[in-house]
Amino acid sequence: MRSIRRGDTGPAVSEIRSILVGLELLEGAEPDVFDEALEDAVRAFQQGRGLGIDGMVGDETWGALDAARWRLGSRALFHSVPDALVGEDVRALQERLLEMGYDTGRPDAIYGARTARAVAQFQREVGLSPDGSCGPQTMKALQRLGRKVVGGRPQWLREAEAFRQSGPNLVGKTIVIDPGHGGGDDTGVLVPDGPLRWNEADLVFDLASRLEGRLAAAGMRVHLTRGPSPAAPMSGSERAALANSLGADLLISLHLDGHSSASAEGVATYHYGTGNGLSSTVGERLANLVQREIVVRTGMHDCRTHAKTWDLLRLTRMPTVRVDLGYLTSPRDRERLIDPMFREQIVEALLAAVQRMYFPVERDVPTGSIDVRQLRLALADRS
Repeated sequence: MRSIRRGDTGPAVSEIRSILVGLELLEGAEPDVFDEALEDAVRAFQQGRGLGIDGMVGDETWGALDAARWRLGSRALFHSVPDALVGEDVRALQERLLEMGYDTGRPDAIYGARTARAVAQFQREVGLSPDGSCGPQTMKALQRLGRKVVGGRPQWLREAEAFRQSGPNLVGKTIVIDPGHGGGDDTGVLVPDGPLRWNEADLVFDLASRLEGRLAAAGMRVHLTRGPSPAAPMSGSERAALANSLGADLLISLHLDGHSSASAEGVATYHYGTGNGLSSTVGERLANLVQREIVVRTGMHDCRTHAKTWDLLRLTRMPTVRVDLGYLTSPRDRERLIDPMFREQIVEALLAAVQRMYFPVERDVPTGSIDVRQLRLALADRS
């Protein structure tokens, strides 16, 4: 769907307004006009859900609005194939079960097989029939019981233990590199520069190709989500499904940013997080390592790390980060990004961050201290 924005009218605007009124983010007036008040309410909704805050209703914001219609307990929940139930009530159930120590995986608001198994385990432990569906009796049992896990977040414990058991070597591990945009007219940020036209899709593919070679030389199995000229764009959910099907250990998505102000510059990194304490904390650690390595090695402005619930971050089953590697609309950032040697610095920073991810915390090294050239030599010595 095209983005719905201020000035638009029609039934879709009325439906958006109705949902936001139900969420108490908006008062009901001017039912079919996308006015300033509705834009402010959309921004507030996007901020509360960890979405990109632009005040417009695109695919991801509409999906989140549609899911927000449901409250936990307002309908029976069950595992449906092939069309799984999706909604805010499912996410609330997943978060509740996670707090109680049951493994639903990432709270993605999708009632899949893993959520059904967690519900069935809970039902067995409280003496209910373990059918994996959440009806009135299961809801009553959930309301009676408090948290089982204290002193730490269960997802953090599971993810951290999985990384600890995988060992510090990169050899044999699988990583997916996702160059953003690409396909058809989807070039991402596009900036004319004299006789040249720089675009995000081409630059991040070049970065992804360089990173693919360096990671493969360090012994990892590397996959790219797209080639240099794909026939059609891929959505975030399609990229997530591809990474899941490959059984990847990590996913790094590469993007560039753009802004109406030429003074906007710097690098930012994003990981999955809902804003209420539930997040992919191994993904958060990877985001922090990526951000620090790039800032220290390149001197780019530090725009920090942020938690978001974008489809690519929410739907992947492995630690995933998205890196916005500077503003193509900034003359300062652009001058550096179009320099192949500077892109090599970024690749070295990303490789160092991936290596540090697999070091135990007690064996970690200072930011910027890993000589990534030694990783290939160490692999050659083992061979």
